[in-house]
Amino acid sequence: MERTTFNVRVDSVCDEAHGVRSFSVSRLDGQPFDRYEPGAHIDVTGPSGVTRQYSLCGDPDQRDAHLFAVKREDTSRGGSRSLHEDVTVGSELTIGAPRNLFKLAPDAEEHVLIAAGIGVTPLLSMAYRLLKQQERFVLHYFARSAEHAAFLPLLSRAPFSDYVKLHFGGAREQLDAVLGDCLANAREGTHVYTCGPAPFMERVVAIGETRLSSDAIHLERFAAEPVSIRAESAALDTFDVRIASSGATVRVDKDTTIVAALASIGIEVDTSCGEGVCGTCMVDVVSGTPEHRDHCLSKAERASGKVICCCISRATSPVLVLDL
Repeated sequence: MERTTFNVRVDSVCDEAHGVRSFSVSRLDGQPFDRYEPGAHIDVTGPSGVTRQYSLCGDPDQRDAHLFAVKREDTSRGGSRSLHEDVTVGSELTIGAPRNLFKLAPDAEEHVLIAAGIGVTPLLSMAYRLLKQQERFVLHYFARSAEHAAFLPLLSRAPFSDYVKLHFGGAREQLDAVLGDCLANAREGTHVYTCGPAPFMERVVAIGETRLSSDAIHLERFAAEPVSIRAESAALDTFDVRIASSGATVRVDKDTTIVAALASIGIEVDTSCGEGVCGTCMVDVVSGTPEHRDHCLSKAERASGKVICCCISRATSPVLVLDL
C-alpha cells in the first residue's frame, strides 16, 4: 500500500522574495520520494498543527528532496505564519504525498505559463520539465516589483532566462492589454497554464478563451473564493447518497456535507482543505446529478458529471450514487 504521509526534516530555508520563504525537506527515513508530475501540490502540517496545501516548485526529477514555498499571509490562521516563524533548519514536519490537478497537457505543441506572485511555484516545476524535454514554452511572470518576485535569481539566469519574460509594476487597467500581448501568438495546439490571485487568473482565462478553446486553458487555485451560491442553484436542501458497493444510503441535510454524512455511517473520505480546492475528496459518481461548488475540477470534468468533490458540492437529484 502506498504511503500517504511522510515525516520529513527541513534541510534548508531561504527567503525568496518579500514575504516568501522556501523550504527544502527530505524524508527522515532516508528514502527517496516517489516521482511526481510537475504542477503537483502537497499537504504540509506545520508546528501549529494546521495543514495547508503548497505547490512543489523544484525539479520534479529530483527525488531526494521536495521544495515548496510559502507566502506569509496577513490573515494567516496559523498555517503560513507558523511555517515562517517556527520552522528552521532541522525542524521536523509531516507532509502528504503529491497530488496533481494541474498537469501539463501531453499533446500540446506549445506551452504558455502565466504566473502572478506566489503563483509562480507550480509553473516553476513545469518549466524544469519542459526544459528537460526541450519543448516550446514561455513563462510570463507578473509581480509588484523585483523584490516581490520569488526565485528571481534562478529565473534570471541560464537556462531559464531565455524562456522567462518578467512584468513588474504594471497598472491594473493595463493588464488586459499586456495579457493580450502574452497570448498574441497563441495558435491551435497551444496550452495556457495560470496561477495567482483569482482576479488575475480570471483575466487570463477570459483573454485566453478569445484565442483558444477553454479545454486548452488550465488554472490552479491556492484558496477558495468567498462562497456565494447562485440564485439559480438547483441543489436540493436534502438528498440521499448511496454507496455503489454496498447499497448503504445516508441522508445529506441542508447543513451537512457529503463527507460528514458519510462519516456518520462509518465511511471515511479523505479530505484536506474542506473548501473544494485541493481535490483530496474527489469521488467518482455512478449516477445522479452533482452541483459542483469546488474550485479544482476542469470544465470538462464538471460537464461530465462523473466526479464530485464531497467536501463542498451538493446534488440536484434526489439520489447520488458514489463509487465507494
